[in-house]
Amino acid sequence: MAKNKFNKAWLDQHINDPYVKQAVRQGYRSRAAFKLIEIDQQDALIRPGISVVDLGSAPGAWSQVLRERLVGPGGVIRGRILALDLLPMEEIAGVQFLQGDFRDPAVLASLEAALEGQKLDLVVSDMAPNLSGVGAADAARMSDLIELAADFAAHHLKPEGALLVKCFHGSGYSQLVERFKRQFVRVAPRKPKASRDKSAETYLLGRGLKASRAGSSERDV
Repeated sequence: MAKNKFNKAWLDQHINDPYVKQAVRQGYRSRAAFKLIEIDQQDALIRPGISVVDLGSAPGAWSQVLRERLVGPGGVIRGRILALDLLPMEEIAGVQFLQGDFRDPAVLASLEAALEGQKLDLVVSDMAPNLSGVGAADAARMSDLIELAADFAAHHLKPEGALLVKCFHGSGYSQLVERFKRQFVRVAPRKPKASRDKSAETYLLGRGLKASRAGSSERDV
């Protein structure tokens, strides 16, 4: 009974969420679109001509926002968007989608091959593990995903590029911030209004690879 009450409370909150309603009106696949929109309004990460990888892209709201920002006159996309997720994602015109687990070396190799040696301006990650409810275990799994994203960014970002990742306040957060500070010139937390107040969810933004980190990774040290 308690579980049913919880599910009903969540459903009621979701249906009445203004960002959910706005996402429906504007044709976004989820309310998460407004998180990226707000961060981009503050930090000007997305601009025509850039190359970007969207990790944990399904159902596609962030890829939709990226595409909107890259579309030029005549509806032509100026730039490149590669998206990756463990789950399937409905096609978005101009977005190249790869399905697979980012933690799988073979999937990572496929993503790197798709880049064809091209360096990236931006990597965005809304990846999160399936939460077990065990705080320490969930934090460790989240940290692993962020480490993989940061390592990927170290290898494939342009020197002035940026990495935006989802993380959670709690166990391991301060260590992640320090990890970002070793890799990037500028590091800042971001908590967009579309991220629910009660949620521990936040985002970390790193900009500009430090000279010693460009083209390397934590595993190279």
